[in-house]
Amino acid sequence: MSRRLPPLAALRAFEATARLGSVTRAAEELGRTHGAVSRQIRALQDAAGLPLFDKAGTGLRLNAAGESLRRTVAAALDGLESGWTALREEAGGPALHVACSASFAMRWLVPRLPGFYRAQPMVRLRLSMTTARALRHEGADLVIAWARGHYPAAEQARAIPLGAIAFGPVCAPDYPVTAGPSHLAAPTRIDHEHLGESWAMWQTRAGRALDCQEELRFPHTHLCIEAALAGLGLALVEQRLVREELATGRLRAPCGFVPFPEGLAALPTSARAQSPAARAFLAWLRATLD
Repeated sequence: MSRRLPPLAALRAFEATARLGSVTRAAEELGRTHGAVSRQIRALQDAAGLPLFDKAGTGLRLNAAGESLRRTVAAALDGLESGWTALREEAGGPALHVACSASFAMRWLVPRLPGFYRAQPMVRLRLSMTTARALRHEGADLVIAWARGHYPAAEQARAIPLGAIAFGPVCAPDYPVTAGPSHLAAPTRIDHEHLGESWAMWQTRAGRALDCQEELRFPHTHLCIEAALAGLGLALVEQRLVREELATGRLRAPCGFVPFPEGLAALPTSARAQSPAARAFLAWLRATLD
């Protein structure tokens, strides 16, 4: 007996539109035109015999029937994606998808990956960039992060410790700074837009009051570091990310670095976080995070 299925291409258009909340964004994701996606949604509604979306201003909003179908379709596509990924991994060897900040990837992880591949030549690693603003693991198996206060409690409870971290202010060699036993003064403080609490945490743990007249804000740590290198102010960074600049004298750390007890950790976000490939990667991280 043949299966009684809705048009499968129309289901993909429906699921993408429901998930993204926009026909335009769904068309971009699927590589189709806006008109083609709209026609597929109309065809699905015609086949179902009832509307799945309601008008909401200039956009669309799922109605009760559409939400019910969305849950069914999303679960089916998730299962299909998982099974297809497992099949491809079986053919190509073990794979691991890791998400981390762009700054950690560029300044620490990627330059050391040749050592991991020498130790684990059969493991294929895929990297995605996440942000400190919100949990965005983009389908990753592991998320590497130190600032985890915004993550759901269940995610935090599963965190796998990787290594200690220490933060300190850094600046260009000739940048004017006054540092005393209990204070640090400079014209400008450089802030990470999504880690605004970091300076307050540093002051508490360093036992120093910070006195700056101006503030510059950047969305990524590597931009904060570049701003410090350019002589724009004091940036607060983890010591591993600026070791080369400190060693060559391009930056200085007027107060040194103080430990942050949160430490660096990996958050498991899929079943593959328990795989042999994941365990090998985590073991390598712990050994390499000196």
